[in-house]
Amino acid sequence: MIKQNVATVLNGIINKYLELEGIIENVNFTIEVPPKNIDADFATNAAMLIAKKIKRNPRVVAQEIIAIISKTSQNIIEKTEIAGAGFINLHIKNDALSAELKTILKEKNKYGSKAANDKEKILVEFVSANPTGPLHIGHGRGAAIGDSIARILKHLGYSVIKEYYLNDVGNQMLVLANSVECRYRQLKGEKIDFPIDHYQGEYIVDIAKRLISEGKKLEEIDFRKEAVKDILKIIEEDLGDFEVEFDNWFSEGNIAVVKDKNGKTDVDKSCQYLLEKGDAYEKDDALWLASTKFGDDKDRVLKRSDGRYTYLASDVAYHKNKFERGFQKLIDLWGADHHGYVARIKACVQMLGFSKEDLDIVLYQLVSLVRNGQPVAMSTRSGEFVTLKSVLDEVGKDSCRFFFLLRAPDSQLEFDLELAKKQSSENPVFYVQYVNARCNSILKESRNRTDIVNDTEKINFNLLTSKEERDLIKKLSAFYDTLILSEKTMSPHHFTLYLIELADIYHRFYEKCKVLTDDANLASSRLKLIEGVMVIIQTSLGLLGVSSPDKM
Repeated sequence: MIKQNVATVLNGIINKYLELEGIIENVNFTIEVPPKNIDADFATNAAMLIAKKIKRNPRVVAQEIIAIISKTSQNIIEKTEIAGAGFINLHIKNDALSAELKTILKEKNKYGSKAANDKEKILVEFVSANPTGPLHIGHGRGAAIGDSIARILKHLGYSVIKEYYLNDVGNQMLVLANSVECRYRQLKGEKIDFPIDHYQGEYIVDIAKRLISEGKKLEEIDFRKEAVKDILKIIEEDLGDFEVEFDNWFSEGNIAVVKDKNGKTDVDKSCQYLLEKGDAYEKDDALWLASTKFGDDKDRVLKRSDGRYTYLASDVAYHKNKFERGFQKLIDLWGADHHGYVARIKACVQMLGFSKEDLDIVLYQLVSLVRNGQPVAMSTRSGEFVTLKSVLDEVGKDSCRFFFLLRAPDSQLEFDLELAKKQSSENPVFYVQYVNARCNSILKESRNRTDIVNDTEKINFNLLTSKEERDLIKKLSAFYDTLILSEKTMSPHHFTLYLIELADIYHRFYEKCKVLTDDANLASSRLKLIEGVMVIIQTSLGLLGVSSPDKM
């Protein structure tokens, strides 16, 4: 967390400078890692922003700020210099880097975490695929993103619940039930046509076969219930293999079917609440949501003229239920095809008396598959999509999750099946995991030496002065920056990029700095450095749901 420590120091210095200049408002300066050709650890644009406010030469302002830095920040900043039009380059003391490495070694997988914050409860709802068939790879990407977001938020101390919303009522359930019944009757010898708009997959036949094998008669079968039971089992098994576990499975039936003592469902009561509040109105025998009042492009139907509720009505009741369960923050993950739905759900949240900021909606693009540079067909004539299970079986859980998280959710993702299987540095997940395995191998080899110091408090970390060693410690410290960035953007892809960059820096260190050198003191300090690398690699991969093999 070196960058945060530098930011704290600079913030105090900048505030002091602004006070002397009689400026009240804050300056939102940045601290960045400069380009590789710049010999500095960090750079800030603070002087340039201040100079613009007070109409002064930015290099002069930079020199005045540097004068304050030299007097007040000896514990962390070694030296400073002015660059370009007024950037201030910062060089960090070795003592500060050593202290950060010691913190990583002490806190291990708790590094960068915060104490649990029971006052802020977050509900992350993701996947939520209709229980009408197995999960496809698009659902898999949503599962990887949602699960990793939840892991990251938990690491930051939030109280997080992961929920799967089951759309187990409505017309699609009737079609599902009829699909299984048709296959059941065909298998029993009836000559009937299978409707072309029904579910065509082989799993429908499997459900019908199971019912026949159990000796169940047509008139006693609840085809909807039996189909949902079997499909949910498939979904849960696939998610389990993907290492995604939900804290709660929420049935739409709880809000759309279950009635209170007055014969009202939660959907009935939510729509009535909006009607009485003036945020819904009746027109043409239908009930309409006045969503244009809150930014939607047109008002939406909640209840059709024939008395049937729309999906939107259930979603209003569902989000109301989420807040009523005590969650202060809701995070929904949806496929990008739901983009047009965002404004109306945000409107609903405001109508229910909550801030639209209390709901984050993360939209993710679907996945395209390639093999040897050629596109892979995503569906068959029977309408079956490439399943998550088939990809898991081919490339494995680790590659699958890492590849799903290589890009920001709103970016198109091309999944190279052959690359994901390669056991070489071309495969990014193998490249990262291999660093952990190599570090473990070195530590194992070091146990044969009796002159190595293992006590962290007795290690002379000030021996780690080379550019490669300093770069590696700084990158380890950037773990916390990556946590905060991932939280801010609700995107775990920052961690895949971070890990690839960390692996690059580690390999440069490994090539230039012999770890098990004859100098026992230097070897001891470098061994502790690669212990720190293992801590950060394992913690970061854990946040992505990816394993850290000890050998490869």
